[in-house]
Amino acid sequence: MSDASTLSISDEINLSEAEKGSSLWQDAWIRLSKNRLAVAGGVILIFLIVVALLTPWIAPYDYETQNLDLGATPPSAAHWLGTDVFGRDLLTQVMYGGRVSLAVGFIATAVALLIGVTWGAVAGYVGGRTDAFMMRIVDILYALPFMIFIVLLMVIFGRNVLLLFLAIGAVEWLTMARIMRSQVQSLRQQEFVEAAISLGLSPAAIIRKHVVPNALGPIIVYTTLTIPSVMLLEAFLSFLGLGIQPPQTSWGLLISYGAETMEEYPWLLIFPGMALSITLFSLNFLGDGLRDALDVRGSKD
Repeated sequence: MSDASTLSISDEINLSEAEKGSSLWQDAWIRLSKNRLAVAGGVILIFLIVVALLTPWIAPYDYETQNLDLGATPPSAAHWLGTDVFGRDLLTQVMYGGRVSLAVGFIATAVALLIGVTWGAVAGYVGGRTDAFMMRIVDILYALPFMIFIVLLMVIFGRNVLLLFLAIGAVEWLTMARIMRSQVQSLRQQEFVEAAISLGLSPAAIIRKHVVPNALGPIIVYTTLTIPSVMLLEAFLSFLGLGIQPPQTSWGLLISYGAETMEEYPWLLIFPGMALSITLFSLNFLGDGLRDALDVRGSKD
């Protein structure tokens, strides 16, 4: 009798747990926490962001401090990463450069995210001729040489940091638009969307409250993979002299300066390059981990 009652209680507990289940995000978090590279990438990224935010207070030297008599010196106890040709502390320069490079990555990606998600959601939900017209525009823009487009913007409107953010973001939204469109097209046929339509909700409300929240997985994954590509693009533009301009600095600009004197002062190239590489690897590891964690079909195999 007791055994039967115990089994009955156990079955009820298991049934209630099965009915309760766990959400996609809980399962994704568990899978992500088991991915050591993704966790390491996330920890490093958080550390870099915290350092960038606190740089004005924790930097070892003032950003504008120069010592022309000292000149370029290798790493030492006084200057952990050495100094540049103007006698400026390289660690301070790398920390301030990280603020700009990370800001470019996150802000430009936010611009691309806003444009791409909106464009793809509208095209995928409305469908028909509107979808065909909007996606043909995306196809045409894909065919344009965007590097030349950004260079022309810099030449016409001047080398402005805000313009750089907007220009890079404006050329990185196309893939996001395609991803969002495909997600919306699959969600458009789901029962909860049909129920929202039958309740009389407007298309804008349905997209905002039901479609976009259910497409967050691919959006988050692509966002983490877009940030490094944006940062690399900014570094390339700064290397060409078309990105961040003095007195501001970025990792790309520091790499450009270091490349000019790499034979005499190799540390001027090595340390900014390491900072950029570590950030890019961290973002890519985190993005790959999120992609695997949010892949429900892959997790069931």
